[in-house]
Amino acid sequence: MRLAALPLLLAPLLLSPLAQAAALSVCTEASPEGFDVVQYNSLTTTNASADVLMNRLVDFDTASGKVVPSLADSWEVSTDGQTYVFKLRPQVKFHTTEYFKPSRELTAEDVKFSFDRMLDPANPWHKVAQSGFPHAQSMQLPALIKKIDALDPLTVRFTLDHPDSTFLATLSMGFASIYSAEYADKLMKAGATDKLNSQPIGTGPFVFNRFQKDAAIRYKANPDYFGGKPAVDPLIFAITPDANVRLQKLRRNECQIALSPKPLDVQAALKEPTLKVEKTDAFMTAFVGINSQHPPLDKPEVRQAINLAFDKANYIKAVFEDTAEAANGPYPPNTWSYAKNLPGYPHDIAKAKALMVKAGLKDGFQTTIWTRPSGSLLNPNPSLGAQMLQSDLAEIGIQAEIRVIEWGELIRRAKAGEHDLLFMGWAGDNGDPDNFLTPQFSCAAVKSGTNFARYCNADLDKLISAGKTTSEQGVRTKLYEQAQTQIQQQALWLPLAHPTAYALTRKDVQGYSVSPFGRQDYSKTSVKP
Repeated sequence: MRLAALPLLLAPLLLSPLAQAAALSVCTEASPEGFDVVQYNSLTTTNASADVLMNRLVDFDTASGKVVPSLADSWEVSTDGQTYVFKLRPQVKFHTTEYFKPSRELTAEDVKFSFDRMLDPANPWHKVAQSGFPHAQSMQLPALIKKIDALDPLTVRFTLDHPDSTFLATLSMGFASIYSAEYADKLMKAGATDKLNSQPIGTGPFVFNRFQKDAAIRYKANPDYFGGKPAVDPLIFAITPDANVRLQKLRRNECQIALSPKPLDVQAALKEPTLKVEKTDAFMTAFVGINSQHPPLDKPEVRQAINLAFDKANYIKAVFEDTAEAANGPYPPNTWSYAKNLPGYPHDIAKAKALMVKAGLKDGFQTTIWTRPSGSLLNPNPSLGAQMLQSDLAEIGIQAEIRVIEWGELIRRAKAGEHDLLFMGWAGDNGDPDNFLTPQFSCAAVKSGTNFARYCNADLDKLISAGKTTSEQGVRTKLYEQAQTQIQQQALWLPLAHPTAYALTRKDVQGYSVSPFGRQDYSKTSVKP
C-alpha cells in the first residue's frame, strides 16, 4: 500500500478535525472484494457493504441472543415450520445518490428479488454474479426455499421445502441483505450489471460515496435512515494493512477507531490516556484448512500427523501473545453445543512420525502453506505463524513452502480449492452452531467454495442436515456433538485458537462496541467534539 495516497484522500478530515467533529475514520485491515455482498463470504466485505449500506429482514441481537426486527417489524411462523410471513416496516427509503434516485419505497418485491437472484437459475441476475452465491449455496437455500410470494406491498411469504430451525437466524446474515429491484432493473436494461458491485444501493445507515482500492472507502450518513440519521458524517474506512500503522494513525487522531490490533498494541493502548480498548469473547475460530482433495492430504493419518506435529501452545504464546484460547475443534467454547469433552490433539512428534510411516510416507513429502500478508483478529502475525508451522512440519519430514497471497486473491483461489494448507478463520454471524458446520463441512459447501477442507462425507452431511430439522436444542446438541467428533477424528482442520476480539478507539468515541461475530455497526456511534 502507498501510504502517500491516503492523506490526500483524507485531507478535509486531517486539516480541520474540529470543524468536522462528527466525522469518523476507521482504520481497517484490508480492501473489500466488492460491494455486492451476496457474491462473497469474507468478513471484510460484509463489514464494508452489508453492515453499513444494507439491512436485512431481521437482525441478531448479541446481548439477548435473539433474532429481532429490522426491515420486517413482525413475522409469523406456521405450526409445521414451513411457512414464514413477514410484515415489512413501512416507508423505508432506498439511498438517493448521484447514480440512482428511487421512485418508490421498499416493498415485498424488493425482498423477493433479493432472494430470487440467488435461488432461481432462470432469474437474469442469477447468471451475472461472477463469484456465484457462496453463502446461499453452502447454506443449501435453493433446496430449502420452495417459493417466495409478495402477498401485498408490505407482506412477503417464504414457503420452505422442510422445517429448518436455523432459517430465521440465517436471514440475519450479511448475504441476506435486501436490494432495490428498481435499481437492479435499471442496471439490467442499461447493460451495466457490474455497477451493482461497484455502485451499491441499500436502505442502511450510510450511503456509498467512493472507493479507492487499498486506500479508503467514503460513506455519507443517510438522512432518511429508518433508524435515525447516524451521528457521524462522513464515515471513512482508511484501509491500513499494517497494525503498527493503524495504531500510529489512532494516536495522531487520523483514525478514531483501529480494528484488529496486535496483542502488544492492546497492552500499549491501555496505558494511554487518549485511547480506549473495547473487547469481547469472539464467536470465532482460527484454523489451518487442510485440503483433503490434494494427495497425500487425502489420508486421515497425514492430517492427524499434522495436528500432532504442531506445537499449538507455543503458537498461541508467540502469535496471540496468550490473548486467545487454544481450539480443539471448529466451535468456540461459548457455543451452546460445544463438545467440551472432545480432546484436542497433543503435541506428540513420535506419534506423528508413526502415523506418517503408517501412511507410507516415512520420508515425508512436499506441500505449501498459504497465508495472508497483513495481520487480522484471527491471524495477528501471519508470517510468524506460517514459519512456526513450517518448522514443526519439517520435524516429521513434511517440507512446506510458504506462499504469501493478497487477501482477495487468497480467498478467490482457496474457494477454488487450489491450496494445500491454508491459514484461515471463521466467524459465526447468526448465533447458531450450524453456522460453523453447514458453511465449512457440508458437501454443498465444497461446491460453493466455503468448505476449505474440501471434505464431503455422506454421514457427516446427514448429521449436519438432521440438526436443522428440529428446534429441540437437546436433540440438536447430540447431533452436533457427533459431527464435532467426526471432524476431529478426520482432522479436517488444524484448529488454532479462539481469540478475544479487540478494537482500539479514541476516548471521545461513544456508542461503539465490539461484536463477538466481528460485524461492524457504526449507526449509533458518535464522536465528542
